[in-house]
Amino acid sequence: VFLLFFTTHEELQTLDVDDAFFSTPEDIAARALKPQGGVNFIRTFKRQVEDQAINLPPNLNELVQNATYVQSPDNLVWQYFYNLKGSAQYPFPGGIFQWARYRINGTGLNETEKIFSESLNKHENTLTLATLRISSNELGQPHFHFNANEMGYVISGCGQVGVILSGVTANFNIGIGDVIFFPVGTQHYIKSVCDEDLFLILAYSTGNQLETLRMKDYFHATADHILAQLFFKKQAEFKKFPKAAK
Repeated sequence: VFLLFFTTHEELQTLDVDDAFFSTPEDIAARALKPQGGVNFIRTFKRQVEDQAINLPPNLNELVQNATYVQSPDNLVWQYFYNLKGSAQYPFPGGIFQWARYRINGTGLNETEKIFSESLNKHENTLTLATLRISSNELGQPHFHFNANEMGYVISGCGQVGVILSGVTANFNIGIGDVIFFPVGTQHYIKSVCDEDLFLILAYSTGNQLETLRMKDYFHATADHILAQLFFKKQAEFKKFPKAAK
């Protein structure tokens, strides 16, 4: 079972090999592929009733005698492959984050991970993928991303989500199999509300280093006297918000 993400919000346009083949005139296919038997051999191919993107023929063992292949060299494989489950864990208060992403200068990456990171950055409108585990009743604090849309798929657990835009606030529950979407620049948070951990796969629509601003960071970065004017509270009151240790 694969979970797939695509970098388009429009209806996905896909052309399978068999569709392209049967859409090509017989004489053109024969001249391009030059098979033994020429156009007569091309005419022996018949379009199947079912789409062959997923379906396999019932007599597969009779048709395929050798399905082995040689592993490509590392410099090619790691452009397209990343062992996310085996990668470094980034704990935060209440959970763990793992991430297959681009990082400037390859900071903290081993040699094969650097190949993957650089590959992401070379492609326009690429995706970075992550797993997020939030412990029971813990909070993924409010934050937003400057340069990416974000999508998530719930693998296990259940939670509550908040999406905050100018003049619009949406709160809803999520469970196994649900998909969530946060447009770029949308403040959002995720809270685990089950006895078990909430576990999600996340996708970000950027090949660049993700730019994120968290609520605690922008709140603490705002001068106390400005906050006092905004919230009509005494300046000293804002000393009650503890600042996170470096």
